[in-house]
Amino acid sequence: MTKSIWPDGDVTAELLQNARQGEPEAVDALMDRHRDSLRRMIQLRLDQRLNQRMDVSDVIQDVLVEANRRLKDYMSNPVIPFHLWIRQIAKDRIIDAHRRHRLSAKRSIDREQPQPGKGPPDQSTIELANQFRDGALTPAAAATQKELAAQIEAAVHLLRDQDREIILMRHYEQLNNQEIAQSLGLTEPAASMRYLRALKRLREVIDSLPRFHDYLRE
Repeated sequence: MTKSIWPDGDVTAELLQNARQGEPEAVDALMDRHRDSLRRMIQLRLDQRLNQRMDVSDVIQDVLVEANRRLKDYMSNPVIPFHLWIRQIAKDRIIDAHRRHRLSAKRSIDREQPQPGKGPPDQSTIELANQFRDGALTPAAAATQKELAAQIEAAVHLLRDQDREIILMRHYEQLNNQEIAQSLGLTEPAASMRYLRALKRLREVIDSLPRFHDYLRE
């Protein structure tokens, strides 16, 4: 299983405690510690056409500034883990960025041709692909991982928003079912059911893609 993209919670808890005691260095360390995770989370969701118009680093900076501004409120009532709290700020910023650029651009990004961008890590994609085949990858199939990853990524991004989101959370961020439920405001059974439905729809999309099953049989 691929490790979660989010930092270890014990160290985060210690930094939060130090921040509560008024240590500015702890706040800086807390934000810096989540920078790379935020980058990955944002890259997974930012429309690749929008990537041609704005820098992911700018979105990250906006998230960190907002998180810093709201940190005292969070620390006074931390109802969810810090990484779920800061990723929600990031998610809101992504939605705002998409809305703002679609409304303000003289030429809508919806009319532009999608440009290839950095997709999810190969290992996460391969692990997801293994759910749709019997046994481990053969040496020949392992040699075609890039092609397999491209097929899986295409399938994931063809899903409707709700299904795509939970697949990204589960397989690329490696959030567990409890974390997903907290993030989506669902009960754990409801989150589990939504994931299973999304996985079923992903299989349906995969079945419609050319050559995918050829890769799995190699």
